[in-house]
Amino acid sequence: MSVDVVRGRASRPVTRPEPVTINRTTDAGVVLGAVSLDPEFFSAAANAALVHQVVTAQLAARRRGTQSTKTRSEVRGGSAKPYRQKGTGSARQGSIRAPHYAGGGVALGPKPRDYTQRTPRKMVQQALRRALSDHAGRGSLRLIDRWTMEVPRTKDALASLAALDCSGRVLVVMAGRNDVVERSFRNIPGVWSVPVEQVTAYDLVAADVVVFTDESLPGTARSAKAAPSRVAAKASTPAQKVSAATAAKKTSAATAAKKTAARAPAGKRSTAQDRGAR
Repeated sequence: MSVDVVRGRASRPVTRPEPVTINRTTDAGVVLGAVSLDPEFFSAAANAALVHQVVTAQLAARRRGTQSTKTRSEVRGGSAKPYRQKGTGSARQGSIRAPHYAGGGVALGPKPRDYTQRTPRKMVQQALRRALSDHAGRGSLRLIDRWTMEVPRTKDALASLAALDCSGRVLVVMAGRNDVVERSFRNIPGVWSVPVEQVTAYDLVAADVVVFTDESLPGTARSAKAAPSRVAAKASTPAQKVSAATAAKKTSAATAAKKTAARAPAGKRSTAQDRGAR
């Protein structure tokens, strides 16, 4: 690789992902305000091949691998030769438990095996970020402050899902084990609850809507009110930056002239003031 190519890559501007803003509500649908999600988790670059590989490995790991068929040596019977070798006009046979006989063994049939695929930890983490970013991009994330259910009741869970505009397959992410929330949602078809430390990329891909609480939300969420000033500061042009620096220098020079005039004797104060004015 040439030196010019390396220098060109080093001089490229670093593009930082923009934070995603969603509404923070109660479980009754009352809006509490807007928050900016952590770009590290909710603004990852697209990588469908990576997500596919990780999800395939996770589905393969769920297989028990206990399927088994019997070969011709494991099928009962057939030890005697069915008929003599020659003189019958038929093909020679040694056992009626050969694969081409009814009731015979299975040729090349499945046997117990382990379907587990090794997936590096960083690939799993990036697939989770990519799946979260996909939900954030299409607006299928819901953030609530907490669940207010005191006793398990499916009716209250259905009312909360309707207030949050959740339809289809819904994933409820809990902060640890919560028996009340888990029992409230487990009887609803297409809705399942998972602790945040057990969420997989397959859970996120299979869900149409994902519901987080303040405690289970990955990363740090900040109030969206402070976001425009930071964005405007980053988006300022070089000319604006130069003018701001010039104004700051003028202000500091005027302040220094006033301090000098204040320290000067009475006879020289007017001269120092004139010099600062000039």
